[in-house]
Amino acid sequence: MSKGFINEFKEFAIKGNMIDLAVGVIIGAAFGKIIDSLVKDVIMPMINFILGGSVDFANKFIVLSEPEGYTGARTYEAMSNAGANLLAYGNFVTILINFILLALVIFCLVKAVAKARATFEKEKEAEAAADPADVALLKEIRDLLRQKPTV
Repeated sequence: MSKGFINEFKEFAIKGNMIDLAVGVIIGAAFGKIIDSLVKDVIMPMINFILGGSVDFANKFIVLSEPEGYTGARTYEAMSNAGANLLAYGNFVTILINFILLALVIFCLVKAVAKARATFEKEKEAEAAADPADVALLKEIRDLLRQKPTV
């Protein structure tokens, strides 16, 4: 490895972009767990209540084919362990709801950041447009001189 490559990597790693990315990944992973819990512990129980019973979406599946002579429990875990070919749509529905909620929250965050950034830019432009103190003072003196009657 050349010295230039190592120096470039050090610059890249130290710049802050790498650190920001690492922090974002860590927060994103934690946030994903929050969304997962929201779906599993709050939204799905409400859906179960609305549907009138204890519906476990994780256990919703269609048996495409089961092992010959299978006599075990008709649960997803038992049939899957026995080698049955299953279409696990319940788990997919749960993961899809997770994704939609996560995408919605991220969309709202991006919109909020964009709005804050636009507001910040407008304030920055307003500050840049303001006259320096000496120019403002000269304008004030000019205005006062205009108000005095001439002799």
